[in-house]
Amino acid sequence: MRAAVYSRFGPPEVLTLRQVPKPEPRDDEVLIRVRAMTVTSAECAMRRGEPLWGRVVLGFRRPRRRMRTLGTELAGEIERVGAKVTRFRPGDEVFAFTGFRLGGNAEYVCLPQRASLAPKPVNLGFEEAAAAVDGASTALYFLRRSGLRRGHKVLVYGASGSIGTYAVQLAKHFGAHVTAVCGPANAAFVTGLGADAVVDYTKEDYGGRGELYDIVFDTLGKSSFSQARPALTRDGRYASTTGLRSTFLSLATAMSRGRKVVTGMSIDKNDSLPFLKNLIEAEELRVVIDRRYTFDQLAEAHRYVETGHKRGNVVVTIPW
Repeated sequence: MRAAVYSRFGPPEVLTLRQVPKPEPRDDEVLIRVRAMTVTSAECAMRRGEPLWGRVVLGFRRPRRRMRTLGTELAGEIERVGAKVTRFRPGDEVFAFTGFRLGGNAEYVCLPQRASLAPKPVNLGFEEAAAAVDGASTALYFLRRSGLRRGHKVLVYGASGSIGTYAVQLAKHFGAHVTAVCGPANAAFVTGLGADAVVDYTKEDYGGRGELYDIVFDTLGKSSFSQARPALTRDGRYASTTGLRSTFLSLATAMSRGRKVVTGMSIDKNDSLPFLKNLIEAEELRVVIDRRYTFDQLAEAHRYVETGHKRGNVVVTIPW
């Protein structure tokens, strides 16, 4: 089978398609024939070996052998199941998150039946299903951790990206008033997703507008708690998807009253994927795909994601 492999950190060109052995499922695993995958900003950072502290996991001088094929979200068909698998059968169409195992940038991947794996929404093709995994579940994870309730005022920073587009829609689904922060070219787009108000980050700082929010959700890691603090209610939450500093601030603010920093890692998606599947099938959650590439164009997909201007998700398909 073919897999995208990189043996050194660097630009998109370090990714090469190679012939590698097809994996064999263990007794508790399923073998998935991958039909579509995504390219995320997080994977681009891993390819570059950033941030530097992340190399503790990735490898210090070069990627660890077991992590040389990237790819975290995918959709495909189950081809074989192990002897002890009871949740799935050959022919099942699924969408999945590989987590720290990575390996999704390949024609086949094995995952335990208890991994973040679920039947894909029946009204989505493989491309849309692959794009409905990590961004949506991460948005759901942070909104829930932030204590979102009906009537809350939520600000989503980076509202036009993968996590942001889902955060806007999910916050509205749960009855919040949503303010989206994005560039001027995406104002109408995020309003179409349900945002009640839009802040153009190129013209004003959301923290100095005089508006107060129960939750400020930074989906990009480009804001800060100090910037958000003046915009938070007395018991408000600042949620950030990235940053070592946010982890320390989360621990510090957890021991005090008032405004708090919420962070964490959305890894186990077994509860969220069925919930999201139901929303999608009820047509209450929209999947946004910016661009589509073929597997041979994976490096080009990485190059586009690194521009920082993608709208929603970037999908890579494997023609069969």
